[in-house]
Amino acid sequence: MIRIALLLAAVVAAAQALAQPAKSVFLEELTWTEVRDAVASGKTTIVVPIGGTEQNGPHMALGKHNVRARALAGKIAAALGDALVAPVVSYVPEGRISPPTEHMRLPGTISIPQDAFVATLESAGRSFRAHGFKDVVYIGDHGGYQKAMARAAAALNREWAATPARAHAIAEYYDAAATGFPRLLRDRGFSEAQIGTHAGLADTSLMLAIDASLARPERFQGTAGKDGVAGDPRRASAELGRLGVDLIVKRSVDAIRKATSRR
Repeated sequence: MIRIALLLAAVVAAAQALAQPAKSVFLEELTWTEVRDAVASGKTTIVVPIGGTEQNGPHMALGKHNVRARALAGKIAAALGDALVAPVVSYVPEGRISPPTEHMRLPGTISIPQDAFVATLESAGRSFRAHGFKDVVYIGDHGGYQKAMARAAAALNREWAATPARAHAIAEYYDAAATGFPRLLRDRGFSEAQIGTHAGLADTSLMLAIDASLARPERFQGTAGKDGVAGDPRRASAELGRLGVDLIVKRSVDAIRKATSRR
């Protein structure tokens, strides 16, 4: 009877272990010991998603870039299999504060200087290297800081030249969102005026696919050039957005694998 009881206990324990959900890829959802163990087991790539807090027209929330960057980074890390995801960098350059330029002309946008942004990325990278990560991967959801992101990665690589650690600014992530996805939409008959470059069909469809709660369909309007919108979101859909999500994830994963294989 004792052997049977022990056997049953072992079976129950094994079943409970299998039922446990996989540990998150998001650094901020893990304990320090879980991060330590993940790095020791080979998860030595850290994906740093960069968003931004900016106006996105009357129909889309200010946190669009932050939510999108985090969700896509999670998918990218899961596909890579050896990566974790850092907290989103949500304070980024968005234009001059006074007098306001670019997105700063509309309420809610937050902007910081380029040098502060670069310093933040560099300091985060040094932190990750100190904890055993070998590849620090920056992906940026906004076009305005792509060069600054590359500048931070280049500075770290000069600093780390004699070590195994490397920083990578993955331009393919943003290129897929800004160029590749619009090309898919054009192939489906949508015009440049509809697709737009900010808060239009492409931008809004991605948001609907990732978190529809941040969009306001009742406010979708063809207001190109007005209210912070460049495009026409009225035919945006989650179905279209999923095409963009898949493209961004695939191209980013391919680019990261290529970059991290060069040692």
